[in-house]
Amino acid sequence: MITDVAPESGSTMPVQRKRGRIPGWLRGVIWAVVAIAVISTASYSTGVAALTSSNTAQTALRLALPILLCALGGLWAERAGVVNIGLEGMMILGTWGAAWGSYYGGVWSGLIAAIVFGALGGLLHAVATVTFNVNHIVSGVAINLLGLGITKYLANLIFAPISGNPRQSPVVPKFDTYSATFLSDWLGDLEKEQRVGISDVAGILRGLVTEVAPLTMLAIILVPVSFWVLWRTRFGLRLRSCGENPVAAESLGVNVYLHKYVAVVISGAFAGMGGASLVLLRGGADYLENQTNGRGYIGLAAMIFGNWRPGGLLGGAALFGYADGLQLAGGGEAVLALLYGAVILVGVIVVVQLFRRQWIAAGLGVIGAGVLYAIYWSNDTLPSDLIPYTAHFVTLIVLAVASQRLRPPKADGQPYRRGED
Repeated sequence: MITDVAPESGSTMPVQRKRGRIPGWLRGVIWAVVAIAVISTASYSTGVAALTSSNTAQTALRLALPILLCALGGLWAERAGVVNIGLEGMMILGTWGAAWGSYYGGVWSGLIAAIVFGALGGLLHAVATVTFNVNHIVSGVAINLLGLGITKYLANLIFAPISGNPRQSPVVPKFDTYSATFLSDWLGDLEKEQRVGISDVAGILRGLVTEVAPLTMLAIILVPVSFWVLWRTRFGLRLRSCGENPVAAESLGVNVYLHKYVAVVISGAFAGMGGASLVLLRGGADYLENQTNGRGYIGLAAMIFGNWRPGGLLGGAALFGYADGLQLAGGGEAVLALLYGAVILVGVIVVVQLFRRQWIAAGLGVIGAGVLYAIYWSNDTLPSDLIPYTAHFVTLIVLAVASQRLRPPKADGQPYRRGED
């Protein structure tokens, strides 16, 4: 017990200090350790090495980038109070801009073009929602449809005479990749030894440091940069105040319209970068119609899973990217083994709930674990028609589980007019 002086009476009285909370970065580390332990156990229990192989980690990293960048875009917009369901359309614009700019000017020109095209989509969304107070969902859906229509028209106009296919671009340059050679070789040796835990960690780390593109490093750096700008600068404080209480922000002299415009344009730029990552990274295809395959929506889900925080959405993007990469690297057998890992994770959660005496949650967890284990036990592999939608199923399940702890910005999606209460 610690005694403090009461400010009004001048007397001393006991004050109970709040117990310190675990820092966000430490919670992220703990969850990462738990996740690796779970998939490592599942890998050795099922005999499916693809769960922790370097190939799976490398593929997952590449597929997580568009989700991560779209999630960052959603974070910027929604922290300013604008719901941006149009991320998918802005990403589509980015894929076409990346292919066009890269074909005529090289990869960096392609990246800049993708950013510009995505930002233009964000600007259009800002005009509709901020200036004209159009419903944010309606405007976002319109942006998605418009992005698909514009790119189809431009591809038919510009790419079709070159590639002979109105739905596909010609071959475009890709970003060069770099590897930490010594570290990669050492981790590769550890991975081949198949030692419990050590080889799993080595395989995952090797996939993260092998054949890494500059765009990958840039996207990862944007996570702490976004946190610093939004939570550690005056501009970020003002922008977030627009998403919490724009009327109060206006009364303090904040230009709410300007901050909302800047946030949504940046949001579109990040989504455009996400589209560029689908086109300009090695291992990915050149521009294709419908290439995004709903990743803009998954990015929005990653942002919600992360509770509108940069660190949380990084974890969400990693999870969805891993699920997507696993089905490509390991197929139905690996996805089925992931179900076994989910059973282990739910079992751990049930034990925690029992210690907390939350009987209903523990009972529901037991039922869920039983259902997942029944699916695993009764199948040798999953149907090939369902495997490509692994990331989408994971998205639905994760959002259903995480929905009870979400705290969006208070004024997110609400109409605002200057001077109104």
